Amino acid sequence: MLHRAVGVSLAVLALLSSGCNQVNDRDQALKDKKEVLTTFTVLADLARNVAGDRLTIRSIVKPGSEIHGYQPTPSDIERAGSADLIVENGLGLELWARKFTASAGNIPTLTLSDGMEPLLIAEDAYAGKPNPHAWMSPQRTMAYVDQLERAFGTLDPAGADQFKANAIAYKQRLQRLDQELRSALQAIPEKRRVLVSCEGAFTYLANDYGLEEAYLWPVNAESQVTPKRMARLIETVRDRKIPAVFCESTVSDKAQKQVAAESGARFGGTFYVDSLSKPDGPAPTLLKLQRHNVALLINGLVESTEEGI
Repeated sequence: MLHRAVGVSLAVLALLSSGCNQVNDRDQALKDKKEVLTTFTVLADLARNVAGDRLTIRSIVKPGSEIHGYQPTPSDIERAGSADLIVENGLGLELWARKFTASAGNIPTLTLSDGMEPLLIAEDAYAGKPNPHAWMSPQRTMAYVDQLERAFGTLDPAGADQFKANAIAYKQRLQRLDQELRSALQAIPEKRRVLVSCEGAFTYLANDYGLEEAYLWPVNAESQVTPKRMARLIETVRDRKIPAVFCESTVSDKAQKQVAAESGARFGGTFYVDSLSKPDGPAPTLLKLQRHNVALLINGLVESTEEGI
């Protein structure tokens, strides 16, 4: 009996020791992972698709928050102190990012739009400046993915093959999305192919798929609804007989609902652009964000037209 008891005790100790070793190994693996901090949630989603499980990816700005005029908190800066790389969009989107990076200790920064020829804002105070929303084009997003693959391979050379494989797989998904959106948007009658939003955030998508764009303000950093802008958009919607108008999730839709009421259009719903939704929302990833937006657009501009609105 004594020998049996000793044997059982040794077996239990061995299991406990093995379990502790596994926990310690997992903890060490987490500590060894490089940490990448992105400026907002859309870029975090892209980064996770390329990084897989080799890197820790976090977003500075939380889901649902406005990115253009974000004010980093002391806890944001503290959290950035452990980051190995900061990923930003560029094109004037995150004007706060340079100061943030300096405050966090001049961490290396990857600007995903570097080398890209941007589309320009056409009017108002921002005329001639780059439109920063290039991720709204699946084709241009592929260039973002290439930038991430290269940067991650430099950050973690042992994972270079995995990053490359992940990037190839994700670009294939973006290519399928591009074909899907192109086909779906062809259903909109030519005379109704006007995308009306609060922010001029759909320039790249409109350019890719043959849509016109109309909006209340060019970028959310200048989200002032002047009487002139309001009147101009109401006139456009009324004259073009546009059946539905939309707004983005990170700004108030009050002004756009007024446009709908005064033009005879209906408010068609909420787009996601500068932020993903929470995981249980309609746009928890960039791919789902694009599909959600286009489904709303089709519903507003095709089905409303078929109903005679």
